[in-house]
Amino acid sequence: MGRVLVHLDSMPKDRAFATILRDYEERLSPVGISVKAHDSTKDPRDYEKEISKLSGKLVLLDEEGKTMTSMQLARWLESTQLGRETTHMAIGPHNGFSEQAKESADSLIALSSLTLTHEFSAALLMEQLYRASEIIRGSPYHRG
Repeated sequence: MGRVLVHLDSMPKDRAFATILRDYEERLSPVGISVKAHDSTKDPRDYEKEISKLSGKLVLLDEEGKTMTSMQLARWLESTQLGRETTHMAIGPHNGFSEQAKESADSLIALSSLTLTHEFSAALLMEQLYRASEIIRGSPYHRG
């Protein structure tokens, strides 16, 4: 079963966002989804270097990426989990990803056409991954 690892350039400084991320990570760990916070707050290029060396598929969260409905994300997640390799979903640093990082990624996904803080993006992504996992499971969480 393919794992999904969500990457952040650093843990949110806001305790409320950190609590939200921990809560969703606990909910998602049984289905192979976890969070890794890097300590790259000084130079965003360090974060890009770290994630570019990862083995598996690299998906960058970027406002220029493909948008999906919750149902489409659930189908994507299900196909990702059926594979054997790890999928790395990386939320950009404060100033976003470089063009070079975007070009080297396997795909780009947009959570919204709005510009969001990376903390808010992380919380939104984790909720949507939880929603997708519940859609796959057939629970009543998603009423779509």
